[in-house]
Amino acid sequence: MINRVIVMVLDGFGVGEAPDASDYGDEGSNTLKGIYKNTELRIPNMKKLGLYNINDIGIDEKEENVIGAYGKAREQCVGKNSPVGHWEMSGFILRKGFSTYPNAFPEKLIQEFKEKAGIEGILCNEVGSGTDILKRFGEEHIKTGYPIIYTSADSVFQIAAHEDIISVEQLYRICKIAREILNKPEYNVGTVIARPFIGTNKDNFERTYNRKDFEAENFGTTMLDVIKENKKEVISIGKIEDLFTGRGITKAIHTQGNADGIEKTIEEIKKDTEGLIYTNLVDFDMLYGHRNNIDGYARALEYFDTKLPEIMNAMKETDMLIITADHGNDPSTPSTDHSREYVPILVYGKQIKQNINLGIRKTYADISATILDILNMQKLEGESFKEEILK
Repeated sequence: MINRVIVMVLDGFGVGEAPDASDYGDEGSNTLKGIYKNTELRIPNMKKLGLYNINDIGIDEKEENVIGAYGKAREQCVGKNSPVGHWEMSGFILRKGFSTYPNAFPEKLIQEFKEKAGIEGILCNEVGSGTDILKRFGEEHIKTGYPIIYTSADSVFQIAAHEDIISVEQLYRICKIAREILNKPEYNVGTVIARPFIGTNKDNFERTYNRKDFEAENFGTTMLDVIKENKKEVISIGKIEDLFTGRGITKAIHTQGNADGIEKTIEEIKKDTEGLIYTNLVDFDMLYGHRNNIDGYARALEYFDTKLPEIMNAMKETDMLIITADHGNDPSTPSTDHSREYVPILVYGKQIKQNINLGIRKTYADISATILDILNMQKLEGESFKEEILK
């Protein structure tokens, strides 16, 4: 009997373009292959779990003795960012997308934001890469005190501010004001992101881990709700609490990057709990995918891989581990945005069969369907692969 599931989301770790990638301008994206082909990548433990055996990933390095189950899943929701990806793998598929702003935000919106936030002006209001925008507007922000507003290919309203100019608490306050405005149907923005940074000039500005996401709350029931309603633990690690607006969570643990998230996950695995441990490792996406840093992404994967034996050894007989992702973010393509890709599904546990190919799943929601099926709880969307993996 399995009574606890550990889900570890490698944020932005896709394994090949989805069938509808062209709708998002992501033809040819393959995060794993892009890293594998452009730098040395040694991840023997994920290889043992079947990563390179996944169907049609473009890597000819199969593992003969796979110790778990493996496959990949297609995204069905509208969008390709962390909220919708996590919601889908948790059993809710967003079929009506949020609005994006490829030509920047309308002046009416900016004016309402300034009035309600009590600020005289803003900087930027463009679509672009956050690191580039900090170089262009960071010094002016320090001089004027005006927050930097920008967006991307996703439905996001991002507010960047130097921690010594606008305190983190003050930044969160104006983000909450923006969130209230952007809930209006006429704007329909999915995420407001607080982007604090530090540094003295454009050459050393650096975003901090005080980032916070303020999500729209118009998502339906997820496996977190179901597990909590069944009186089991839902322990969120990393930005999971933000992505689900705190809903369905019994304990929230915030982290300072991948290494911290991995250690805190191991700490929770060692405890005697039942239900779900749900971890997001954000550095793959935030530090490397968005910055097209192939070598950095590879080293982060290798570090995670070196920690896998410790994670697996900490697991109990009644635990199951699922490693997956929420979208792609191929650092080998010119784009610095997320990419519409399949995501991997790697499953391991003492009660899990070895060398099982789960094939290509129709939706990320098959993950939550399987988890709820195994925990003997009401399933949501998706099809369970419980019978395929349990011994």
